[in-house]
Amino acid sequence: MPATLSVKPDYGVDAPAVMRNLFLIGALCLLIAVFGPHIITLGQVSILPKPMFGWTAGFLLVEGFLFLFYVKVGKFYHRDKMLSLHTWRGDELVLDVGCGRGLLLAGAAKLIPDGHATGIDVWSNVDMGGNSAEATHHNLKLEGVESRTTLLSESAAEMTFPDATFDVIVSNLCLHNIYDRPTRLRALHEIVRVLKPGGTALISDYKHTGEYAAEFVDCGLAVTKKRGDPITTFPPLTIVIARKS
Repeated sequence: MPATLSVKPDYGVDAPAVMRNLFLIGALCLLIAVFGPHIITLGQVSILPKPMFGWTAGFLLVEGFLFLFYVKVGKFYHRDKMLSLHTWRGDELVLDVGCGRGLLLAGAAKLIPDGHATGIDVWSNVDMGGNSAEATHHNLKLEGVESRTTLLSESAAEMTFPDATFDVIVSNLCLHNIYDRPTRLRALHEIVRVLKPGGTALISDYKHTGEYAAEFVDCGLAVTKKRGDPITTFPPLTIVIARKS
């Protein structure tokens, strides 16, 4: 079913099932803490469910609200931070790996009036709510960058681009969704392959970033890492900055 189109850019909800579960389980724990029995006896062991479920509810609900803040506000700041790590000329060819609904892709396209930005995705609705090429096209049009952007449906591990095609490659919260490690490493090798000499890859994620950095180093790239803002990013994100000589 096609995504509902809006009159302003809608960049969706990242990992909607995760956010839903944080709030639902947190609310259930809160109800048990408020209305449950004071003591539960199992054999000779007594459990105090109210404090246990109360702390669990607080933990899950705080995480849920932090996640919601990232989805609605924080990811825009994180997008800007990622893009600020490259000194833009304005004529770069850019690739966004796992572009989703186009937040990072549109941001990059605005910085390259004489360049072009390409986004690839497999359009999973598990990883991004309402994810579809149609919704992304709509956002790019509303952002005024449709003419210098291209969307392709293809896997990060099997890119069709020639070697050394892109000046800049960006990716946020994508590669961890490749659960098979050999396939994930193949995606990293593809990023290295299609990156031009002198080009920069900016890869942001909440896990496996040590793996990304080590693999890029093994491929001969110069690598540094930068933490995302702890207030605006949840889960905490790390940006791997890899430059190809």
